This record gives sequence, structure tokens and C-alpha cells, in this order.
Amino acid sequence: MKRAKLLGFSDRAIAKFTGRNELQVRNRRLELNITPFVKQIDTVAAEFPAYTNYLYMTYNASENDVDFEDHGVMVMGSGVYRIGSSVEFDWCAVRAIRTLRQNGFKTVMVNYNPETVSTDYDEADRLYFTNITLERVMDIYEIEKSQGVILSMGGQAPNNIALGLHRQKVKIYGTNPENIDGAENRYKFSRMLDQIGVDQPSWKELTKIEEAEAFCEEVGYPVLVRPSYVLSGAAMNVVFSKDDLSNYLQQAVTVSREHPVVITKYIEEAKEIDVDAVALDGKVIMHCISEHVENAGVHSGDATLVQPPQDLDPVTVRKIEEATAKIGKALAVTGPYNIQFMAKNNEIKVIECNVRAARSFPFVSKVTGVDLIELATKAMMGLPVVPYPNQGKKLNYVGVKVPQFSFSRLLGADPVLGVEMASTGEVAAFGRDKYDAYLKALVATGFRVPKQNILFSIGSFKEKQEMLPSIKLLHQMGFKIFATSGTADFIQEHNIPVKFLDADSQVEEYSLQQYLANNLIDLYINLPSKNRYRRPASYVSAGYKSRRMAIDYSVPLVTNIKCAKMFAEAIARYNPQKWEIANLDYISSHQTVVLPGLVSIDSLAVNFNHSDRFRAATRAAASGGFTTLVVNPNGPEFSASDDHTLAMIKTTTSGNAYVDYEFGV
Repeated sequence: MKRAKLLGFSDRAIAKFTGRNELQVRNRRLELNITPFVKQIDTVAAEFPAYTNYLYMTYNASENDVDFEDHGVMVMGSGVYRIGSSVEFDWCAVRAIRTLRQNGFKTVMVNYNPETVSTDYDEADRLYFTNITLERVMDIYEIEKSQGVILSMGGQAPNNIALGLHRQKVKIYGTNPENIDGAENRYKFSRMLDQIGVDQPSWKELTKIEEAEAFCEEVGYPVLVRPSYVLSGAAMNVVFSKDDLSNYLQQAVTVSREHPVVITKYIEEAKEIDVDAVALDGKVIMHCISEHVENAGVHSGDATLVQPPQDLDPVTVRKIEEATAKIGKALAVTGPYNIQFMAKNNEIKVIECNVRAARSFPFVSKVTGVDLIELATKAMMGLPVVPYPNQGKKLNYVGVKVPQFSFSRLLGADPVLGVEMASTGEVAAFGRDKYDAYLKALVATGFRVPKQNILFSIGSFKEKQEMLPSIKLLHQMGFKIFATSGTADFIQEHNIPVKFLDADSQVEEYSLQQYLANNLIDLYINLPSKNRYRRPASYVSAGYKSRRMAIDYSVPLVTNIKCAKMFAEAIARYNPQKWEIANLDYISSHQTVVLPGLVSIDSLAVNFNHSDRFRAATRAAASGGFTTLVVNPNGPEFSASDDHTLAMIKTTTSGNAYVDYEFGV
């Protein structure tokens, strides 16, 4: 046993080799008194003794470098950055750590990503640079004699070990892990939703292709297929027909009792909505609703989020708030949780619920001005909290979060949004309305606003019709419209000038490839037909080739119709060349206070031959609380009797006033 641990084998690996389970190996190891030691990471290259709270665990040692008198609260990080888990969870962990320290708690951070802020040596009282596994968390918990563990800030990885820690009698702050499992386990969660009267899409777990086909016929296509084991990198997919389902299940996944697939009824043209909430003993104390620009079917990590929502019906909002409260109560949530809904015709259905902080928590916290993580941490630790601290406060701005993709670095990847997450980051911005904020956020990702030429390639007739008003708008703004064959015919039928480009043309004047390769297109709006099961053939289609070419030649590309329409409206309303920085464009530690000022409606004239006298008069007005003067230029010392005199007054006063002013002539 000791030799295996010295060589770096985990309890789980030893269990696999010996035919036992992980806990049996752990208990036997503890009986043999084989435990790891805590060592300090040498941050001074052995030039001096290392006195640091940067720690790791190893069996290749004979003593601990530190004592264990703090009994700190452990906070789990998110581990490595990857698609699906990034800096958003690091922000949550850091805010939790800082809240704990501000309230007098000693803290222990567990994370293993040097890119994160949470692994800065001065963020926590102690930092363990180690894997987030059941074995390692238990080792740290026992040796530190920790007060307890906060799991809900690090994304899905810490949630996956919640039940295991709970069964080992680890003190976990926040929601009971049995209830966390009630949200994670599809059967338990579905049964709970039925009991509390909250709707959900029809779904079933299936082990035979015949059963899968029968269920799809029963609920109707399209359906969302989620395999538990996949080949060739395929995962979740939306399937629109029996043939597509058959191809998908036979070619891409293994369907058996060991590898079931979950099939869910997919609702077309539904709006997806995110709710980020904090509860205390099952009662909601803060919630934020964000709407997706894209329809349901785009992963929430790839979606464009608008907060507060701009297009939701009040009836839908009320139903979402009621369902959020019911779910929080049923799961007895204490701390953060996130629910994804889909809505259509004022009917809502729950997609999923995560009893942890979600990647949208930093965004909604900054938009609303309420730190949801601080509130959640205080709730979990039993500290006093004020429910809905922003109640009654109306926002004079809108926040929009857009995804950042790295398709240019992923050779051959098809840049189409779907149910699998593909984004590697995100940018948020504030604006006067959602269009202003969207355009700013998009530009911040490196997206170039078009100057002249826009190319369209739209697959379905329905989307051609939906996009038509936006195409007309862009034409009226002076953009030159280009399009591929079917799209060009449709646009021409509606009396909009369009130039046809062909993907296969060898004539340079009509060659789509030449226009993209020579950067003659400023924006490519490519709206492919429904995202059907991606057979290898789809990777040699003309649409895929042109999308890939746009990415490879750095041509701005939009592949979602809702985003394309919003972008067209945004550039019609706002010209990025004329942007001015406003107070709502940034958040700082300084607070801007706008005070109501007095207006003097009949101020006596001064001698306008001397600009210093006008400057002194306006300074005195400002000191007295006046922000606007209506000046009568005819007085005992001076009279504006002609155009020449009035022009001289304008010259004298320009740039010499401490308040706004106007002349009453």
C-alpha cells in the first residue's frame, strides 16, 4: 500500500487493481496509518527558507511543514480552464473567500490552476494546490480539522463529490447534498417537478433503438438525444426525422443497457431563460432573470444573455418566479442555484436545475449591483442577510453578455452554435438599450463592424422570410448586398439589389471563394438549415466550406438568425464611429451623484467685453446652487443691439462658464 502511494497511485486506482471500492482502500490505508504530509511550495528557489501558505500534499515526506490550528472553512475551486468551466467560477470562489475573511473566518482554498485568481497566495489563509477529488478533499479536511466545506462555487466538479463527502460525515455548508443529488439525478428531479406542479419536456431513458424510435413517434420530432457514451466526438444532438435518428444511433453512439440514451422532446421556436437565485432554508432571497437572444437549442454557455430581460411577457416572468420559488423550497436550497427554462406562448418548462453557482452569476451580479455570491456565502454561513437588497432600484441601462469563440485555433471545426458548448470566454457590456450593449460587447470580442459589403447565405425559406426586413434595413443604410444562389433569388424577388456569388464558380467576378480570400466581404451571415445530425458528409458541404473559409480568412461570421437580426438593428441605431464614453459604460469605486440644480430665468448682464467677469459671475452662480442661467444681454453696462455684438458675446463667453447658460434676447 505504502509503495503504491509513494508511486502516486490514488485510492481509486488501487481499488480498481485490487477489486475493491475506493472507500475500502481508504479505510485500510488509514488503519495502516498511511497518510500524506503537507509541504510548502518553495517560492524562493531554496535561497531562503520558504514561509508561504502555498501548500501541496505528498507521501514522499516525513513531516508536515505547517501546523493546523486555524480550522479554516474550505472552498473548492473549479480546477483547469476548459470549455464549460472558466474564469466565471474562479470569480465565484474568490468572492466567497473574500466574504468569509471579511467576516472573521479563516479560509482554505483548494484548487489546482495557476491561471486563477483564487490560487494567488494572498487570497486565502491557506491554499492547497491539488486535485479536487473525494480522496484529496477528505485528506485536507481531516488534517486541517476544518469547520466545513463550501462546494457550490467551483462548478460541476465539486458537486460531483458532494454525496460522497456527505456520506463520510463531512460538514458541508449550504444545501444538503441529498437535495443536490435530487437535482442532479434526472429521475428524482423529474418526479419532484411532477409533485410540485412544475412542467418539463417529455423525456425517457432508452436502451434499444426500437424503443427510441417508438418514443420519438409518440412525442413527435424534433427530439434532443443525449448519449451516455459516444464515439467520434459526437455528443448531444437535435434530431428532426426517423432517418436522422436511425443514422445517429447506429453510427455515432452505442445504445445498450450499459450505455442508454436519454431522449427529450425538443420544442422549436421556444425562448430560453436563465434564472440565477439565492435561497435561505428554501426561501428565495434574491433572483435575477436573464433572457437568451438565441432560441432554445443553443447551449447557455454559448448564448447571448440580456439582463434585465427586454422581451419577456409579464405573465411568463411571473410563472418563472413562481416555479423558481417552488423548486427552491422543494430542494430546501440554502445558497446559490440556477434554473434554465424554456418558454413559448406564455407556457414554461424546466430544462435543468443546478444547485450551485452558474457561469452567469458574475454577469448578473455586476448588472444588478448585488453580489449574489456574497449573499449566498452569508446565507450558507448563517450570517445576517437582507433579502432583495436592490428592491425598488430601477436600472437605467441594460447588460448584454456575448460569447467569445476560438474557432480560428480549432482547425476544421464547424462554427455553428448547437447544444454542445463551444465558447472559450465571454464579454459583457452596458448600454442604453440591448442594441447598444450588444454592439459594444460584440466589438469587444474583436468583431469588426462592416463598412460596405455583406454576404448572405440562408438555408430555410422560413428564415429567409424572417431575415428579409433586416436585409432591407441594411440595404437602406447603404450596404452592398451579396448572396449565394437561392438566397440571391429570394432577395431579388423582393426588389433589393443583390450580387450573386457562387461557391463553385471559377469566374473571379462571381467566386465566393475569391471574395472571402481577398477580404472583399466585411460580414458573412450564414444561416444553415436545421442543425441535423452531423454526418461526415456535412463537413464537405458548400455551407461548411464557406463558413470555415470565413473563419480562416478572419471574415466576421454570424450563424444564428436571432443574433443576425439583433446586429442589423444595432448598427442601424448606433454608429460605433460616434460612440462616446458614458457613465453607464464602466463601473468604478467612485460614485457619481446627480443633484437637481436651480435655474435662474432672468440673470442680469455683465460687461461682456471682459470674459473674466462672466467667468466670475457663473462661478458665483454655481456656488449658490444654480446650474443654468438665462442671461439678459441688455443691462446698464452693456447692450446687445446688433448681430456683431451678439457674435462678440458668444466668443467672449465660450469656454468661460462654470454652469450652463443661454441668452434671452
